[in-house]
Amino acid sequence: MEAESVEHKDVALTSLVLPAYNPGPGIARTWRELTSFLRGRPESWEVIFVCDGCTDGTPERLHELSREDRAPVRILSYPQNQGKGYAVRHGLLAARGAYRLFTDVDLAYGWDDVVRVAQTLWSGAEVAIASRRHEDSKLILPQRLQGYAYRRHLQSQIFSFIVRMLLPLPDFDTQAGLKGLTARAARTVLPPLECKGFGFDCELLVTCVRQGLPVVEVPVTVRFEDVASTTGFKAARSMLAEIWQMRRRQKVAVVSHTPPADSDIAAAA
Repeated sequence: MEAESVEHKDVALTSLVLPAYNPGPGIARTWRELTSFLRGRPESWEVIFVCDGCTDGTPERLHELSREDRAPVRILSYPQNQGKGYAVRHGLLAARGAYRLFTDVDLAYGWDDVVRVAQTLWSGAEVAIASRRHEDSKLILPQRLQGYAYRRHLQSQIFSFIVRMLLPLPDFDTQAGLKGLTARAARTVLPPLECKGFGFDCELLVTCVRQGLPVVEVPVTVRFEDVASTTGFKAARSMLAEIWQMRRRQKVAVVSHTPPADSDIAAAA
């Protein structure tokens, strides 16, 4: 499915953040697809690669590619691996765009999905997220991966149930790896966030809800071409640990901001 053809030449700069941790030579494919996308768009875009403590030569590869192809791309790098959440937050705060998106460096979501989330922001939404549960979302996969996709779906349902039990979130697709927000929303919600790992997405959405920022869910086309490596038990356990810590921090915050009872005020007087 191709992205909608919409004239947005007057749209302000849009930033796309791509967190990367040791993606290997595959970063060259991402670069080719990215530069092809940028050449075909009428709007102004910038892309920010955030190299999250990469030790596989990714920063050097990206700098070499940028010298060969003068695309509107920035490369941020730091020596110690901090986690996807840290990398995304770092990139979003460094972005210059009036609209700021982030997605996975392997481009698991197509450019039509990226543009659809951006268009939602351009149209006035403060926060827009990809939602695999949206009634208009589609799933494309080879027959050999049907069992795997079904297990992923069950895992997602269980994870979402646990998240809703622990956090004040509606039934969002919290872990879809494509989200966007305006610069104003970014300045509001990002500075206090603490999750450095995959729990970042949940913390971001919780903060949006608490700040009264409406979150618009956008349909996407999900393509399974191979078995993903980031959805194993270790990653899920890490996410749940971060979510549990998030819940504890929120309880402390609520207690510390509880107004005094009338009897306490009278006694103080």
